[in-house]
Amino acid sequence: MTDKLNLERLSTSVPGLDLVLGGGLPKLSFNIIGGAPGSGKTTFAQQIMFGLAGPGCKALFFTAMGEPPVKMLRYQQQFAFFDFDKVDTDVKFISLAAEVSEGNYDGVLAQIIRQVELHAPSLVFIDSFRSFTQGAKGEQQEVHMLQSFVQQLVTHMTGWNATTFLVGEYLVNETDKNPIFTVADGIVWLSQHVHRNAMVRKLQVIKMRGQKQRPGLHTFRISGAGVEVFPRVIAAPDPAGAGAARRAPPARLSLGVAALDEMLGGGLPQGYSMLLVGPSGSGKTTLATAFLAEGVRQGERAVLATFEKSARQPGDDRLDQMVREGKVGLLNMRELDLSVDETLHELLLLIKAKGARRVVLDSLSGFELALAPEFREDFRESLYRMVTVLCDRGVTLLMTTELEDDYTGLRLSPYGSAFLADAIVLQRYIETQGELKTVITVVKLRGSAHSRQMRQFDITDDGIVIGAAPVPFEGALLGRARDY
Repeated sequence: MTDKLNLERLSTSVPGLDLVLGGGLPKLSFNIIGGAPGSGKTTFAQQIMFGLAGPGCKALFFTAMGEPPVKMLRYQQQFAFFDFDKVDTDVKFISLAAEVSEGNYDGVLAQIIRQVELHAPSLVFIDSFRSFTQGAKGEQQEVHMLQSFVQQLVTHMTGWNATTFLVGEYLVNETDKNPIFTVADGIVWLSQHVHRNAMVRKLQVIKMRGQKQRPGLHTFRISGAGVEVFPRVIAAPDPAGAGAARRAPPARLSLGVAALDEMLGGGLPQGYSMLLVGPSGSGKTTLATAFLAEGVRQGERAVLATFEKSARQPGDDRLDQMVREGKVGLLNMRELDLSVDETLHELLLLIKAKGARRVVLDSLSGFELALAPEFREDFRESLYRMVTVLCDRGVTLLMTTELEDDYTGLRLSPYGSAFLADAIVLQRYIETQGELKTVITVVKLRGSAHSRQMRQFDITDDGIVIGAAPVPFEGALLGRARDY
């Protein structure tokens, strides 16, 4: 046999899931949807079913729970994916409660086979499969009986010409103990993690025969629309020749402040990531707004993702106007329990919709607070992926981060992640003549000469003003400035 058989894949209708699975769900496959109680298994399974079911694709949904199907449907019909017109025509719900209560594997199997032969479905769901395997009585509890039941069920499934799903309340550590997992073509695991007052849902494809699934844990949410998966974004490898293309000097972008462009050696190179660091009130958001406004002035589109209480500066309505005119896409990400992949997913959609070339994240400090606690533990690694993916899209990225100025030492990032940025601009306070002044300096600009002068930074009615001369210091890096 020399002809290669290509697997036909089904689109699941669950946003983001096909990408995680590796292109969709293999047709005629035998799959397990597992997870703890409350993790969203039934909603997940029914969203797939209603998305696939139609005149040429009938579906049977067996319920093995003690409650009648009508009670389950009462809640499932609250989701947007639920289609009343498909019920009892393209989708049929069948209760196995009577057979399960008898505790007999043979009776359960006979009823399933009878209904499949009667309706000839293309999709078969059994929820919850574990309910009747645990409900077996007497000798039916023997492992070999369960193995025999599973083998018979799988044999019949193969002959049904149907894609099948067993939904069950399993735990990950059971995969090496239960015979059902050995013969499954695909295993999808749903879980929920609670940390104090935060709850996060995650999905993992343990197994998917015949195709390469995306590894790792992927965040998902359940809303009125149903389940939405946010695939873990992985930076693509450099294509051939990409490194040589990047060695060509990139074009320089103005930040909207001529003096700062001069300090950067002519502006920020296109496609670079810049970290703007400074204490509260030092003017980071104002400078970020100037960066966006300059892009709009030159006919570019931009995106602002804000994690702060307000991105608008008192007396400055430029940002509001740019957003109203559609020249800047605004993404308010203040909802708690976020994940980095969910944020990046929303960002990429807006960047694509706007055709944006400039992106501002304001601020990383607020972003970290908006994340669910368990995501904060991996914030450094997640931030690396986010910066890499965004810059690979060709956008120029400006990130602000708040850093307390203690006047005794110099830090550039609270996350130990300053190395991620191609450029770092630092704002800080100095005390002089009984006043608190702000100074600005370029700490880093990868692959380019730049000024290291500290210059006074002021926000006036006419905009941002940066002094032409460096601010003199007495000796050390920090201290009181002399009169100037």
